[in-house]
Amino acid sequence: MLASAWHKMRPVRTLPALALALAAGCAHGPAATATGARPSDYFPLAVGNEWVFVDRSPQLSPAEQAVRERKVRILSRDAEGFFHDSSRGELRADADCLRDRLRRLLCAPFETGRRWISVVSVSSTERYEIVAVGERVTTPAGTFHGCIRVRAHNRAGPDTDQVLETTYAPGVGVVRLETFVVVKGAMTPQVKAELKSYRLEGK
Repeated sequence: MLASAWHKMRPVRTLPALALALAAGCAHGPAATATGARPSDYFPLAVGNEWVFVDRSPQLSPAEQAVRERKVRILSRDAEGFFHDSSRGELRADADCLRDRLRRLLCAPFETGRRWISVVSVSSTERYEIVAVGERVTTPAGTFHGCIRVRAHNRAGPDTDQVLETTYAPGVGVVRLETFVVVKGAMTPQVKAELKSYRLEGK
């Protein structure tokens, strides 16, 4: 959904693998949990729901960031329960995971350290991990509490990994999305999108 929309705007490759330095910050202490929560609690899917994101990518000037926006609106639902949006995304919230046609994007139970994989093709396996639960995130749309941040990574070459971090707010959906490329341990930010506004009125 949002990831595919922003990948069309900016030259982002597949998803990346994360260097150990990135994971170290979440490797200690007891796991935080969001007890009893379901994937649908973190991404309300209904026809008519709409999110507007602004491009905060570091390559852009403040003036460019101010005018670059992407609107994502859910248009329909098919017989398999997938919701189709205006950016050609397809999402469904099952009891265990939020998923698109190829990937499991957010899976319960929601606790730091929770991991899963999605086999996208014979040559591409994306590895996911919940790296934060209960985060407080501020974007142009406001301040959101109890957020979950998911890190996805995929090996892009012998010395190159690609990383996607997606932050979900309860009752809202994606509030922040960031992508990085890690080459021989050096991390370079690529895309950063933040929620500017949203409207949840679909049925």
